[in-house]
Amino acid sequence: MGFTRRGTVVTPVLEIAYEEAGDPAGEVVVLSHGFPYDVRAYDEVAGLLAASGLRVIAPYLRGSGPTRFTDASTMRSGEQAALAQDLVDLLDGLGVERAILGGYDWGGRASCIVAALFPDRVKGLVTVGGYNVFGAGFGEEPMRPEWERTYWYQYYFHSERGRRGLERFRRELCELLWTTWSPEWAGAAEAFAASAPSLDNPDFVDVVVHSYRHRFGLVEGDPRYAAIEAAVAAEPPIVVPTVVLESGADGVGGPSAALDRAKFTGTYTFRELAGIGHDLPQEAPAEFAEAVRSLLR
Repeated sequence: MGFTRRGTVVTPVLEIAYEEAGDPAGEVVVLSHGFPYDVRAYDEVAGLLAASGLRVIAPYLRGSGPTRFTDASTMRSGEQAALAQDLVDLLDGLGVERAILGGYDWGGRASCIVAALFPDRVKGLVTVGGYNVFGAGFGEEPMRPEWERTYWYQYYFHSERGRRGLERFRRELCELLWTTWSPEWAGAAEAFAASAPSLDNPDFVDVVVHSYRHRFGLVEGDPRYAAIEAAVAAEPPIVVPTVVLESGADGVGGPSAALDRAKFTGTYTFRELAGIGHDLPQEAPAEFAEAVRSLLR
C-alpha cells in the first residue's frame, strides 16, 4: 500500500498539494520528486516507510499536478531557491519542526538546499546524485562533451522554439526524457502514463522554462528568493547525516556523486545502484526506503 491520504497547504505563493501515508503521529519524512516526474515516484517507497511507522509526505512541486499559484501576478519561477523555500513553507504549513528529507533531480536540489541552509529543520537527508546544488558560475563552465549532449533539452528550453515545443508536445517530449534517462528500466513507459496527468498543470511550461533559463543566467530570478540564491552560490556544506545514492545507469551524464564527498561534513554514506536510472526511488524503492530508515538509527 502506498499513499492513502491527500491534502493541501497554503503558503505565501502556493497552494501545495501533497499525498501522505503512514502514522499521522509518526516521525516525518518528506520526499520530493523531480522534473518531469510527480509523486508517483514514491508510491512503493511510501508503503515501505509507512509500514515502519513513519509519516510520509510527498508534495507536488510548483508547476506539477494539483499544486497551484495563489496569485496570477506571481512570477512562475523554477529557480532552485524557490523550490527550497517551497519545501520550508510546506514544513511550516504542516507544523513540522524537523523531518528527514529525500529527493532526486529538482526535489533533491530543494532537499539539499534546505539541509544546507536550515539544518535545524532536517534530521537527515537522502539525496540522489550527491550535492545537487548550483553554485556560482555553474552556467558558465562547460562539461565533458559526452555529458553535454545529454543536456539537449536544457538548451532547447533556452529558445522560444523550445518553449513552444514543450507546450505543444509536452507528453511526447517528457516520455522521451523518461525512457532515455532510465535506459534499463523496462517499466518506464508504463510508469510515465501514471504520472503524465501532472504535466497538464497550467504553470508547468512557465516554471520549467524559467528553471532552465535561470540556472544558465539567461533570465532574472524572483527577488523574493534572492537571499537564498546568494547563500547557495557559496556552496555551503551539508552538516546533517546524509545518504547519497548514485544511479548506475543514468541517461543524464555528469560526474560521479562520490566527488562531492567534501560537501558533506556530517555522517555520510555513499551507495551506487547498478542498472538503475534517473528515477531512482521508483526504480529501486526498497533501496531508497532502506536509505531513509538508516537515518533513524
